[in-house]
Amino acid sequence: MSERSLSMKPMAPVTIIPTAKALLALIRNPLDALPPSIFSEPFVFSKTAGSIKIYLSDPALIHETLVTNADALGKGDQVRRALGPALGTGLLTADGAHWKWQRQSVASAFRPSSLKELQPAMLGAARNARDRLLEHTHQPVDIGHEMMKTTFDIIVETMMSGGHGIDVGRVERSITDYLSPSGWNFALSVVGAPQWTPYPGRRRAMKAVEFLRSSLTTVLEKRRRNNCGSEDLVSMLISAADPETGREMTDVEIIDNLMTFITAGHETTALGLAWTFDLLARHPECEARVIDEIEEVTQGNDVMAHHVPDLHYTKQVFSEAMRLYPPAPVITRTALKDFTMGDFLVPEGTVIFVPIYAVHHHASIWNEPETFDPDRFLPEAAKSRHRYAYMPFGAGPRVCIGNAFAMTEAVIILAVILQKLRFRTIDKTPQPIMRVTLRPRTSLQMQVVPA
Repeated sequence: MSERSLSMKPMAPVTIIPTAKALLALIRNPLDALPPSIFSEPFVFSKTAGSIKIYLSDPALIHETLVTNADALGKGDQVRRALGPALGTGLLTADGAHWKWQRQSVASAFRPSSLKELQPAMLGAARNARDRLLEHTHQPVDIGHEMMKTTFDIIVETMMSGGHGIDVGRVERSITDYLSPSGWNFALSVVGAPQWTPYPGRRRAMKAVEFLRSSLTTVLEKRRRNNCGSEDLVSMLISAADPETGREMTDVEIIDNLMTFITAGHETTALGLAWTFDLLARHPECEARVIDEIEEVTQGNDVMAHHVPDLHYTKQVFSEAMRLYPPAPVITRTALKDFTMGDFLVPEGTVIFVPIYAVHHHASIWNEPETFDPDRFLPEAAKSRHRYAYMPFGAGPRVCIGNAFAMTEAVIILAVILQKLRFRTIDKTPQPIMRVTLRPRTSLQMQVVPA
């Protein structure tokens, strides 16, 4: 690809990043590999290892690319290399017709009417988490671990009836083992190294995948033997059929999608909650407003499903936490054919990055972008921004199918726990690190304090 082929007008500046520097940044923390100018410019052309990549942070260009030209884009080799061994060709990694019919197969599980039916299970898991944490008052806890367990309980209860008995602790460790060396995957893909190339942590990552997929295979086999009659995600995947060909999903494809919902579904919400508790502890005035709202809405009674729509500020707090720490910090796409983007012709094969982390911290989009301010998400403030200035769940046709599910469970968990507990920080402000998802570099240890 020539530089000139990207332009229909005089060529925009290209940031040249030395290959060694870029690879080292990707291995250590892919956030550090983002061109610094993407935090202040609308787009950046970057050249690494002889290949030009496009970084977009302008909401209008993001809309034009991910929505208007959605049919011209695919997930690309980087995503499949990083996630394919675990997620196969499930909803997160598939393209085209195969992606479309899989999404249609599970869409009903995330409709508003279905979501209401799932709220009692969310409340039950939140209360269990609260009671578990009450046993550790005045003690330090790993809030990330606690939220992983809580959101996993919700996934099992709402999406996988009969999934009880899975070793939750080992699931969490396995997801961490798989994602930890992901920087090596990104770096090796830049230089075109074969998929089998060894790297530190690869063997442990593959063992983690084997455990996760075998655990879900056991769940699926049990369901096929003993149909419990539940209308959950597992049953939807078993009965799914391609509307054009009539073919049903193979067991491998069902496992691909269960893996997608378990790893992407519970991990991202858990991380968002962990960051939220940390931010509230560092901003007591915001914490007090959340607590006052919960008290006013519930009148001191237990949090119930009908309270959730009125917990507006609690939702704003979680939204602002996901602005500062978006669980999925970067979207990548690859051009499947030539298309125009603004004044530029983007040729087939171009890799496009939408660095959500940079968009959410962009100087021209957000006033004092590093400041925690939940009032950014007051209705009028949110309406005044471009739709693609805020994308914690992605954008375009491939926006996360579980976004309403995640927001609902997050508000429930925050409200139930904060009725009885407070958390206090122990360490200095944690630093984010990208391991596909955005995690704290070290575990978020917090002291549990009774209300």
